Amino acid sequence: MIDAQAPSRPSMEARRQQIQDAAAACFRRSGFHGASMAEIAKTANLSVGQIYRYFENKEAIIEAIVEQDMADKREKFIEFYETQDDMAHYMVENCAGAIDKFWDKDRAALMLEVLAEAARNPRVAAILHRRDEEEHQLTEQFRQRIRRKGWSEEETELRAELISMLFDGMASRSINSDIDPARLSPVLKKVMGAILGVEDPPHHPCPNQIAADKK
Repeated sequence: MIDAQAPSRPSMEARRQQIQDAAAACFRRSGFHGASMAEIAKTANLSVGQIYRYFENKEAIIEAIVEQDMADKREKFIEFYETQDDMAHYMVENCAGAIDKFWDKDRAALMLEVLAEAARNPRVAAILHRRDEEEHQLTEQFRQRIRRKGWSEEETELRAELISMLFDGMASRSINSDIDPARLSPVLKKVMGAILGVEDPPHHPCPNQIAADKK
């Protein structure tokens, strides 16, 4: 008789992800201060003691969440850097795909909670400062490749910063906006084309305009 195999235990990485997902849900629902380790443990279907095996405190969980978000950004920049096309044109033509990532109410609500906590908590502020420094280093190649003839280094830097502000603002607006993000795509391409100095970007009519033209 062969004994039935006991179910395998989740790996350390899987367990940490389970805790991060539960904590993110709690932070969005209750805020950083309102979310207790007991609430996080209950949401994750774990004991409080199990949570502490993987994370020292809530700040450590935030650090892991921020690092995961940064890892997603690194992956996206690698995709950009692999293109042999003109970087500015490539971004204009593919920026609509970024709407799906940034137009994420859950992600935006979580990041706003983290930012609010950073204003009160020096450790969380330090976590975000390290993230910003890494992001600045990550975008160095990006800034060089979008630079146009006649642009100073400062102007290139400011244009890149404006793009970051644009997408960060998009994320914030996604929380309470009822607009269909698909309607933003053609306008976003025009705005990105203007910021990146892409001459005469292809015309992409708005969905409502297409519907009107068919009548």
